[in-house]
Amino acid sequence: MDTLVCLELGAKRVFAAALEWPGWCRSGPSEAGALEALGEYGRRYAPVTALAGLPLPSGASDGFEVTERLPGNATTDFGAPGMVAAHDHRALDATQAKRLAALVAGCWEYFDGVTARAPAELRKGPRGGGRDRDQIRLHVAEAETSYARKLGIRLCPDPAEVRAALVEVLGTASDGRPLTEKGWPPRYAARRIAWHVLDHAWEIEDKS
Repeated sequence: MDTLVCLELGAKRVFAAALEWPGWCRSGPSEAGALEALGEYGRRYAPVTALAGLPLPSGASDGFEVTERLPGNATTDFGAPGMVAAHDHRALDATQAKRLAALVAGCWEYFDGVTARAPAELRKGPRGGGRDRDQIRLHVAEAETSYARKLGIRLCPDPAEVRAALVEVLGTASDGRPLTEKGWPPRYAARRIAWHVLDHAWEIEDKS
């Protein structure tokens, strides 16, 4: 069975995201380029799902079924998947929600392992740009505090408390609607949070 994917089409960048596998999301200059990158990263995503106790099926990277094409925006072209898919509004029963939360937690576990092994100073770009390890770790923690507000979670200054609260909310059955007036549906929240964590984990790996 092909892996279900949505494409987010910006003016300069296209994101391809595996809808049932939060964090497995890559971009490229075109639809074909984004899907090719997604397939190539299957081997790097598989260890994450293993940490969650949910092995990626054999052949998951071999075929993709594009179920949605979403018009992107400035966030897309800036470099983040910013559009909510119709699939993201689907309800989650208790089992599905626990699976989603476990995959996000697997992304955190993978990120923490990468940062523990990485040197404090990372290789910089050709012009000397880029963050070092601890700067990335702080950036990810700050982003998660912001993301938590999209799920109605507030007043959790401790990163560990933020993660625990996110796991609790994401692991709760949902009718698919956003949890706050201007918030995110749980499925999209899981996709966005997991993408951000893994994008930086793989960045650290590549620059170590």
